[in-house]
Amino acid sequence: MSLCCSSSSSAAAAARRFLLPHLFLGRRSRRHDQVRYTVLHHPRTHTTAAAPAATASTPRLSPSQQRQVSLYVDALLDWNQRMNLTAVTDEDEVMTRHVADSLAVLPPLERAYRGDLGGMRLVDVGSGAGLPGLILAVARPSWKFLLLESMQKRCLFLEHAVEVMGLSNVDVVFESMGPHGQRTAVVYIKERVTPKKYPRHPGTPSKMPL
Repeated sequence: MSLCCSSSSSAAAAARRFLLPHLFLGRRSRRHDQVRYTVLHHPRTHTTAAAPAATASTPRLSPSQQRQVSLYVDALLDWNQRMNLTAVTDEDEVMTRHVADSLAVLPPLERAYRGDLGGMRLVDVGSGAGLPGLILAVARPSWKFLLLESMQKRCLFLEHAVEVMGLSNVDVVFESMGPHGQRTAVVYIKERVTPKKYPRHPGTPSKMPL
């Protein structure tokens, strides 16, 4: 498979250079080491109404990082013509609904993990088009990211994006750990009796949210 990316027009490139500051803005997959990662769980849908709030808190990107984001947007829109990566097909909307939303994860994440964040490891579960994992990998090159995606064709896109963006801190996984895939058991141990107020009566949660 060719790892080339179609270049955008000069007008589109100029527009993107304007949008990125306004928003404050290769390798093949391999089996990852058995290390602890922080899991990124993100919704599949976004609303444009949330974009202004996200914009206000997102960090700035250097010119080289803006270039990496630009390459990602080119690749996303190019590959989206051949496979279903995103319902957003307008370049400006990609910037506000995908890039800005992804960067908006950083401030609360960094507040939650105080201290030295240089060795942070994160897993983007069900990465899809690489959001927010690839954008966060651009913004924080000292962090390590694992993009976990179950569909092979999307893994091919993610590998392509990692290559063209020049990211060295990202691994992509569609890779079974056994002949029938990896199995994970999540066990919860109940340590005390459930309070009598639970479960709450229908209608109570909406009237008296916790």
